[in-house]
Amino acid sequence: MSKISQDLLLQRAEGEFLKGDFLNALRSYGLILKDYPTLDEAKIGVYLSDLGIESEEEAQALFDYYQVIKSEKENAVDIIDGLIDSLDTSKQYIQNLLLDPLEEQVEYGDGIRYADFLALVKSRGSFREAFEDIMFSTKVVITEKDEFIDFVTQLAKEGFDEMALNYLDATTSLFGDDQDVLALYNVVKGAQK
Repeated sequence: MSKISQDLLLQRAEGEFLKGDFLNALRSYGLILKDYPTLDEAKIGVYLSDLGIESEEEAQALFDYYQVIKSEKENAVDIIDGLIDSLDTSKQYIQNLLLDPLEEQVEYGDGIRYADFLALVKSRGSFREAFEDIMFSTKVVITEKDEFIDFVTQLAKEGFDEMALNYLDATTSLFGDDQDVLALYNVVKGAQK
């Protein structure tokens, strides 16, 4: 094949890609790679056409970016490769999170989720006993306002007034003027009587 036919094949593949006909663009770029296995334009075209079958917007955005940087940077192919790998890794991570929502994906370090703490309370039969079991070795990880309100209320009811006040003082800036949270000061004061 001559240089002209290579350019014509690239133009045709690029035209298919720009029309959103990613399957035919993939075939065209693949045929070009068959005759020119080291042609960077065709390699990127294959990657982006394959990506376009799944996500048109991402493929178009990367294609546009490649068009901008290919004349300016010698490593444009490597940059696009890295971006595609990054997208694949991110998608895989998100897919793993969605596949098994019951499996805990977040690392809590030395802490347990509040729901798990409540299960411990239930098994021990008392908030006080469960909290005393973990208070020096484990943090209770609270992710919602309702959990925080319940936790502080339980601390106050079980005689951990000082600790409940410390939690309130430490978190008031997070909740601002939230009346439900500010009302906890009255709950703690009421439990002290």
